[in-house]
Amino acid sequence: MTRPDDSGSLLALGIDAGGTRTRWALVCMPERIVAQGHVGGLSALQLGKGERARLRETLADLAAAVLVHGHPASAHAGLSGFGEDSGPIRELIAQPLGIAPEAVTLGSDIETACLDLFAPGEGYVVHAGTGSVAAFIDAEGNLHRAGGRGVTLDDGGGGFWIAREALRHIWRAEDECPGSWQDSPMAREVFQLVGGSDWSHSRRFVYGSDRGDIGRLALAVAKAADADPVAAGILRAAGRELARLANAMTSRHGPRPIALAGRAVELHPLIGQAMREALPAGTELRICASHGHHAAARLALKAACTRRAGSPPDDLHGNPR
Repeated sequence: MTRPDDSGSLLALGIDAGGTRTRWALVCMPERIVAQGHVGGLSALQLGKGERARLRETLADLAAAVLVHGHPASAHAGLSGFGEDSGPIRELIAQPLGIAPEAVTLGSDIETACLDLFAPGEGYVVHAGTGSVAAFIDAEGNLHRAGGRGVTLDDGGGGFWIAREALRHIWRAEDECPGSWQDSPMAREVFQLVGGSDWSHSRRFVYGSDRGDIGRLALAVAKAADADPVAAGILRAAGRELARLANAMTSRHGPRPIALAGRAVELHPLIGQAMREALPAGTELRICASHGHHAAARLALKAACTRRAGSPPDDLHGNPR
């Protein structure tokens, strides 16, 4: 955290919301970060799953953390699970911040990550957090995606997928040889997070937790990878899944540099190594940290400046609405 802003300058808030963590950044002119931090995970999907109370609670936490440092004039949120029906979240974000809903702009988290890492038309972003998705913004500002259809259907290579693969392996092994978990470093790490080695613990955790909580079991897989070949194999498979997304984009739009980002990528070097091996020779791949909350803050600041000048804010790519 940095000190509170007392300059009276125009402030804008960027939000990068994911399943396990929501990062925020408060900026002022000329794009100076006043403060930044994180709160619990949130998703636009919570609008339609009877989780509005939890969504409101997370947004209240976010507002409380932000308002200590200043009052933003506008906000931009890059949301996981964003879709055409995500409009109501605009007011839910605005209300605890004390700003008008019209001062909040929305987009997907992967779109915000693209704008952070590449200029339009320049390259592809593969993002692996709780889920996984690849995206490309072409020179005309159109967003193209591969994957990102949710952990129930796919999202191979993301944290939830890694956790699911680990649990599937552990319990299949228990079916065939009860008690074998004691010889598995991965199972021991997973069961420590789940709360016990009995099936009732796993059942309660899996069917009573949200996708972010389940995705965090990927941390246990990564922790065991250097001692457990099964865990290492799951992480390599995750890398190949992420390469599949990149190859899909390349086949549709031609060769371009690829950036691999997201918290799941930071779990273990095996994921990036396996992805690199599964890409065509000569493909430029860089593994990098995405600061989507900074990109979102820049978008919010631009919108605030535009409104102050008396014009409607541009869209995410700088095109007039």
